Amino acid sequence: MAGGEDAEERTRGSFPRLLRYFLYLGTFGFGGPIATVGYMQRDLVERRGWLDRQEFLNGVALGQTMPGPLAAQVAMWVGYLRRGALGAAVIALPFILPSFLLVVVVAAVYVRYEGLSVVQSLFYGIAPGVMAIIVLATIKLARLTNRRDARLWVVSAVIMVVTAVTGAEIALLFIGAGLLMVVLEAPPRWLRLPRWGALAATGGGHPGALAAAVATASAGTLTALGLFFLKAGAFIFGSGLAIVPFLREGVVHEHHWLTERQFLDAVAIGLITPGPVVITAAFIGYLVAGLAGAVVATVAIFTPIYLGVVIPGRWFIRHRENAQLKAFVRGATAAAAGAIAGATIVLIRGAVVDVATAVIALVSLALIWRLKIKEPFIVLGCACAGLALHR
Repeated sequence: MAGGEDAEERTRGSFPRLLRYFLYLGTFGFGGPIATVGYMQRDLVERRGWLDRQEFLNGVALGQTMPGPLAAQVAMWVGYLRRGALGAAVIALPFILPSFLLVVVVAAVYVRYEGLSVVQSLFYGIAPGVMAIIVLATIKLARLTNRRDARLWVVSAVIMVVTAVTGAEIALLFIGAGLLMVVLEAPPRWLRLPRWGALAATGGGHPGALAAAVATASAGTLTALGLFFLKAGAFIFGSGLAIVPFLREGVVHEHHWLTERQFLDAVAIGLITPGPVVITAAFIGYLVAGLAGAVVATVAIFTPIYLGVVIPGRWFIRHRENAQLKAFVRGATAAAAGAIAGATIVLIRGAVVDVATAVIALVSLALIWRLKIKEPFIVLGCACAGLALHR
């Protein structure tokens, strides 16, 4: 038996070699989740043959169904196939660690020099560029999930308006949107029309009670950070950028941990570094409670993502064609696109403050849309523009 396992390891790549590969990918995996997943398919399936094509596609399908950033989920799935739940956790470490360390270093520099005019100039240019990136990501996500389904476009539009008007993210609307699509597309037998209104109405609650009171003591702050990012990690449907409206509502308005400008800067850092965008959590955690805060926020936000891979993994493969499951995912993802759009409208008010920032945003949008310039280069170019234009 041991000899057979050794032969399989040689054929499909040993676990240490997988760890080295994901450390490399976590360090140089720029370009967003779709690009990173493309690298995995190219390297692990096509070039090296370490993963069967169907196994890989199963991981992608699971990632598109469960909340969380797709690239991190697929990486965890590879580890899960090799070493079970422990393997998923071990693979996640080298994939996430490089971007975590980079974000912590940047956060430390940011905290020390935030008041300097040069830092203010940098983010004066970066903020509108980030808005352009998010706008295009929202459009792509909406087109991908909604396609020509008018019902999904209505869901996205309603969530966008609610988010833009209230300036708040109502997390249960994601669940409500998913349940609505289940009712419309694949209602269970026991469900009757009179119950539909009551079911859809459950989407209007507010999730703020999960991370309620924040104690002034350090332990209380870390607890509040952990609870908040656990909640956030459970609602990242459709794209890593879906976390933006959740984070803005929680860290700026609910807990008052960051100002609007600091939050924009945090999103920019998440976009410019390799790895998943949700590594923004580490930056926010550092600003709130130092290195301990960065660690707590990162572990908390990736915990639901990890559980979403290892708990339903095998079950999902058996039921991935279930009509109700697919309908729920479609509704929740449409809601995510709407929430990102609504939050972007709100954030633009703080990022585009004059003619110069409006020009930076429009030029950035054109460069990404027409010339397909990668996001990190856009952010770096916007930083240079900020240095040149900010007075």
